[in-house]
Amino acid sequence: MNVAVAIDQIPQDALPSASEAGPAPKRIVVAYGFWIFLLSDIVMFAALFASYAVLVRSTAGGPTGAQLFNQAAVAIETACLLVSSYTCGLMSLAVNSRRRLGTYLGALITFALGATFLSLEIREFSNMIAIGATPQRSAFLSAFFTLVGCHGLHVTLGLIWLIVMMVQVAVFGFAARVQRRLLCFSLFWHALDIVWVGVFTVVYLMGVSP
Repeated sequence: MNVAVAIDQIPQDALPSASEAGPAPKRIVVAYGFWIFLLSDIVMFAALFASYAVLVRSTAGGPTGAQLFNQAAVAIETACLLVSSYTCGLMSLAVNSRRRLGTYLGALITFALGATFLSLEIREFSNMIAIGATPQRSAFLSAFFTLVGCHGLHVTLGLIWLIVMMVQVAVFGFAARVQRRLLCFSLFWHALDIVWVGVFTVVYLMGVSP
């Protein structure tokens, strides 16, 4: 008998309502809640992007983006972060397959690329501060350090989170709660890549245009 036809023949009062069907699986609830967190984070970055766009010409006689930005270094930073998103995806596949070696290898490469990105960003900040291009110098530099620094802070927290997750995999294995947390980490890391594409375009590419 066709299942759809069989269900249609059941009186509607006898079918359970959505509330009687029980709560959604925890994996779905956690992912839904984490998506809300990510959206709130993206709203915050949207506000920082808007502030930067308004203040980008307010250099107060100080250096401009075209005078400060090193496009070669930024290109390497971008490549590191985009490749780390790919290796993070490979790590997620290994987690789904419960392959411990693949998980550790994906996490190690993701961490190394993320740390390289962060070290290049810190060196860029240090070089700018060394020549007097500090956040206090102009509104443009205040907006720049706030936007790019906020993204760098997120990358730093992501790297710490990744270390904690690898410790949890070593201790608890691929328990359901560990897999949920790794799923959230993967979403977080991919979101950072999306934000960086915006930073690369708005700050570094448009920043050197005449």
